[in-house]
Amino acid sequence: MIITRRAVTAALTLTGLAALADLSPLRLIGQALAQSAADVAKPVSLPDMALGPADAKVTIIEFASMTCPHCAAFNAEVFPKIKSEYIDTGKIRYIFREFPLDIKAAAGSMLSRCIAKGDASKYFAVTDLLFRQQNDWVVKNTTETLTRIGKQAGLSQQEVEDCLKNQSLLDKIAADQKYASEVLKVDSTPTFFINGEKVKGETSIEEFEKKINPLLKGS
Repeated sequence: MIITRRAVTAALTLTGLAALADLSPLRLIGQALAQSAADVAKPVSLPDMALGPADAKVTIIEFASMTCPHCAAFNAEVFPKIKSEYIDTGKIRYIFREFPLDIKAAAGSMLSRCIAKGDASKYFAVTDLLFRQQNDWVVKNTTETLTRIGKQAGLSQQEVEDCLKNQSLLDKIAADQKYASEVLKVDSTPTFFINGEKVKGETSIEEFEKKINPLLKGS
């Protein structure tokens, strides 16, 4: 696969991200579980991609891998309800953070960052597209599909290639993943933090409502 050679493979080896495909939750057993909201809230290497007001009473942080089918299912079935009910109404702030479980996921995250250029709305739109077309670019023609998506979003062929070879960007994604794994104890995707409280796995809108609504009513 073109995108996994040179920069990607080398960077993944250097940062340890290549081992993510074999990441076992057993590695994390016995580590301290309690984390402060401050630990969860602060961005590490890359600026957060967020929707909703910065001063919202409730902040949800999602850690997801672009190749994770459970993340794609959540994106299609639950996130739109959270967006319409809580984000678009200004009640919560929603942050998406990359937690790539494999090399292809890292490439997808890199493309989202390159297309968005810091624009959170565009970032969420591209991420949504990648989730919805996950089968095409993860299972089938990875490089071709990512290039097509990049071009449709306004990047040139050269810009897509440069993006997928961007050592600095890949290092930052890997550093953020490492922080999430070692400090926040994230070991699977999707994982959510609701005002610092960890919620693992696919979660229904009803479960989110049970956790969000009391926080919105609090002082």
